[in-house]
Parts: sequence; structure tokens; C-alpha cells
Amino acid sequence: MRIPFNELTSEQLDTWHSLRDNDSALDSPYFHPAFAAAVHDSGTPVEVVTNGTAFFPVHRTGRVLRPVGWPGADFQAPIGSPFLPTDLLTGGIRSFEFDHLLDLPEFAPFVTSRRASPFLDVTGGLEGYLGRASKSGKENMGQARRRTAKAEREIGPIRFVAESLSGDDLARVIGLKRAQYAVTGAVDYFAAPGRRELLTRLLHTRKGSFGGVLSTLHAGDRLVAAHFGLRSGKVLHWWFPVYDPEFSSYAPGWMLLRELVLASGDMGFTRIDLGRGDDEYKRRAKTGETTVCQGMVTRSSALLRLRRTRESALAKVKSSPLAPALRGIVRKFR
Repeated sequence: MRIPFNELTSEQLDTWHSLRDNDSALDSPYFHPAFAAAVHDSGTPVEVVTNGTAFFPVHRTGRVLRPVGWPGADFQAPIGSPFLPTDLLTGGIRSFEFDHLLDLPEFAPFVTSRRASPFLDVTGGLEGYLGRASKSGKENMGQARRRTAKAEREIGPIRFVAESLSGDDLARVIGLKRAQYAVTGAVDYFAAPGRRELLTRLLHTRKGSFGGVLSTLHAGDRLVAAHFGLRSGKVLHWWFPVYDPEFSSYAPGWMLLRELVLASGDMGFTRIDLGRGDDEYKRRAKTGETTVCQGMVTRSSALLRLRRTRESALAKVKSSPLAPALRGIVRKFR
């Protein structure tokens, strides 16, 4: 059955917490009920599919379900087990679409592709990370240290704030991210006002160890780079990193990432999840990766075949030498 999130009982929420606490695969902040609550309270209704032993928070659009936080949730999965994928196809639902689902055997028949979601193991802070990092990761962290010193000489004193509550800084992050979307032609995640409200709500959410984390890096009075992410327990999720293009020659994204790794011990986390993506910096920085899946739960074999054909065509386009020129076409195809 599906239950509106705000109608879950305290006993059901306690069960959700207990199931999550006892499964290390669910330690991402996206699996915390406070994330679903923030999304729901920001104006995007969340329903929870439950069979009595597991919970799966979702959004409904017509006859289609998608995971909570879509299209911005970098990890997806039911909370608890057993959970049959077809449990999602009730009450007139035709399909359940997913794009960052954990690699779960029960969903395997519905997976159309798999991709890596890199992470940094920062146990032991910067020294511990460097002991596990690739040669490229070590080199880039060394360059970030030197560029930080250079920025301090040429721009002004470096100031890193690990956890800012500044609404102005958050607005600047969103503005820079929207400008980045415009330049790259990517879909503007923040075009929907509710998503801007979501980040504001998360910034001020503190439910145990769960909450939004806004980190900023200034050189003099200039915001050079910033990041808004989520944390829960010992995990920080790298969600919306930005930098001022004026300072791109300093590689400010690496400067900020290095500061976060340095601060990891004091902040109490041991892993930074970077999220799915082919970005070069993720490949260079990672110490490991998790597999996430894309696909669709449906009873229609024809619909699933069509989805697989589309995924295969998109993959071929992206791997083509003409990929940069075809990005706009790929986005429209999606």
C-alpha cells in the first residue's frame, strides 16, 4: 500500500530508523526519513510504499512512480526487506523508474544499465586519504595545496567555513549552479522553486546527525568555491559543488575538496560520496566506488525493451567522438 509521508505513524518512522541503522548499505543521507520529510514539506508530495516489513518513499506522476528526491537523489533503495519490485505496481501504477538504485538482486530483471558512483574514504583525515588515494589523487591534492597558497598571495587571506548557515552564501551557490547549467546546456534543477526551498529547508534541518551542510571557501572577500551537501552519521554526500569561473585557473573545486578532507575528522565523517558521474575530478579523487543502476520496474516486456534500446542508444552517442556536439540532442532524447 501507499501512504502519504505525513500520515506515517511514529511507530512506522521508528521502524524505518531501525531498519536503516541495521543496514550499512543504507548509510547515505538520502535514506534518512528526514530527507523524505524535507522533500515533502517543500511542496513535492512524497508517498511511502510499504508491505509491512519495508518502506520505499516515492513520487507519483500520473501512472509513474519515481524515488523520493527525483531527479536529485543520488542513491535510491527500499528501506528494509523483503521487498518485491512489483509491490510498487499497485493502485493503477504502470511503472517505477529509477536512475541511482543500489544494485539489488531483486531489481536485476528491471535494470537497463549500471554506472559507478565514486567515493573518498577519508578515515584518518587528509593523511589517511592520501595513503589510499591514486597517484593522480595525491598529485591533485598537492596541487590544490599550492594553488591555495597562490590564491592567498594574489587575492587575499583564505577562509574556509566547514558549516555555514548563511542564506546569502546558499543563494550564491544556487546562482552559480544555475549559471553553470546555462553554460553547459544542462537541465536547470533549480528552475522549480520548490527545489530552492528544499535546500533552504535542509540547511536548517538537524535531525540527529542528519542535515544539510554548506561549506564555503573565500579568498579575501571573494567567494571562490562552495558546496551544499547532505550528511548523516559518518557520511557526507557531495551534492552541489560550485566555484566562481573567474578563479578557474586556481582549480577552486580541488581547493575546496581538500579543505573538506582536512576538516573531515573534526566534522566526524569518514566517507565523502561524490555521486554518479563521469567527471574527471571524480575519477582522479576517488578511493572506491559503488554501483548504481538505471532502469524501470514494469509488467510490460515491450516497455522494458524500449527502455533498454533507448539506454543503449544514449550510451553509444555519449561514447562517440561526436559526443560534445550531440549533448543537446541527448538531453532532448531523454
